[in-house]
Amino acid sequence: MDFFSVFVTLFLIMDPFGNLPVIISLLKDYDKKKRIEIITKELVISLFIIFIFIFFGKSLMHLLGLREESISIAGGIILFLIAIKMIFPSSEPMFGAQNEPFIVPIAIPMIAGPSLLATLLLFSTNYDLKIVISAAFAAWVASAAIILFFIQLSKYIPYKFFSAMEKLMGMILIALAVQMLLEGISKYLHIQG
Repeated sequence: MDFFSVFVTLFLIMDPFGNLPVIISLLKDYDKKKRIEIITKELVISLFIIFIFIFFGKSLMHLLGLREESISIAGGIILFLIAIKMIFPSSEPMFGAQNEPFIVPIAIPMIAGPSLLATLLLFSTNYDLKIVISAAFAAWVASAAIILFFIQLSKYIPYKFFSAMEKLMGMILIALAVQMLLEGISKYLHIQG
């Protein structure tokens, strides 16, 4: 695969347009400056995780005794819990006492999700590492630019829209969570059988 093919594949898996409504609804209670600060931090963390997986993913998984299906199941559980909270909001902060997302769910599994990490593992072992590194960075830059651009525009969209989108995205996240769980379980059963 050439640079463009790897870039397009990784960009589509990162799915910045699909993640936008969820990210915006997660950050709806913050002012513009704080939203930019949080999303910038999450984007940098996701880039760090992407490069860790490119260079050390296989070794790290082998060292910890983890398999791809374990990551898929864990990601599905996390997404499911977040989705339930989005559909049935409570007065409890979603992200702990400080009510600020940190790593989960924006950096992982939204930007650097199990599918992306598994694809990076596959690409880094089968293709020229320089192409994988440059394509992954370019896909991350494109995704980051899209997310930051729309975060800037989010204040012009009425709150009710985000409230409705949050519930809708919660339903979609539940479907994605179940899909991730089923894929992980299916892979596990296939290996065991």
